[in-house]
Amino acid sequence: MVAVRIGPDQRLVPVASPTYLSRHPAPATPQELVAHRCINLRLIGSGTLYAWEFQRHGQPLRVRVDGQLAFTSIRLSVDAALNGYGIAFVPEASVERQVAGGQLVQLLDDWCPPIPGFHLYYPSRRQHAPAFQVVLELLRHRG
Repeated sequence: MVAVRIGPDQRLVPVASPTYLSRHPAPATPQELVAHRCINLRLIGSGTLYAWEFQRHGQPLRVRVDGQLAFTSIRLSVDAALNGYGIAFVPEASVERQVAGGQLVQLLDDWCPPIPGFHLYYPSRRQHAPAFQVVLELLRHRG
């Protein structure tokens, strides 16, 4: 198999609105998230709730959070956080503008390591059509 990188590294980060944080002190560690209203992400394939994944000093930590809201859409999770309903765990790139504008506050930054970007995998022992090579070059991440 051949792996071709088609996207940059990403980070998942917890975010909350200043309004929410004015009523609930910001968590200092991921373990403190269990005392917060968190906005869960429901995995489409299995229907289960995503366990929030953190890491510090090479030590991984998974936290199952509580909350009354669960979405299958990152956009809806961000909207709920913007409206003060709790803390969402979303891709950093999806909230850069809101964090820069002060509408959201990024939390637990030291606990959020980069995640390898997307890759396209394809068999190496085949002759590939020229069209496939064109698509591959268009998708290849250059960064």
